[in-house]
Amino acid sequence: MNNRYADIINLPHHVSKTRPQMPIADRAAQFSPFAALTGYDSAIEETGRLTDSFIELDESRKAVLNEKLQSMLKNIKEQPEVAITYFQPDEKKNGGSYINISGVVKKIDEFEKCLILTDATKIPMKYIFEIKTLV
Repeated sequence: MNNRYADIINLPHHVSKTRPQMPIADRAAQFSPFAALTGYDSAIEETGRLTDSFIELDESRKAVLNEKLQSMLKNIKEQPEVAITYFQPDEKKNGGSYINISGVVKKIDEFEKCLILTDATKIPMKYIFEIKTLV
């Protein structure tokens, strides 16, 4: 068998006298994967993130919500505690998500058309899906 490296195959491993040997952890890092396209993973994740569509309420549902808001407005000094389901639009893509929140109503701002809770949460009235009064 003709071996081209027969003359060097059994020689001892070379160790430099002038340069320090690289630690094994650093040697392994040379071969670790890298992100060739920075931000690609987050873009793929964002594309795959699901959002809900806004549900347009019918007139009867709007009337029921309006009655509840008027009732809360009359009893605002009693600071009614409520559970609200509302739509929050997504900042990055079409759609959004429905959020359930409970708290004490501080104010109903008719000028800005929003409901303000004592924890300073502002909920636009046009996005309110359901209101339940808690006892």
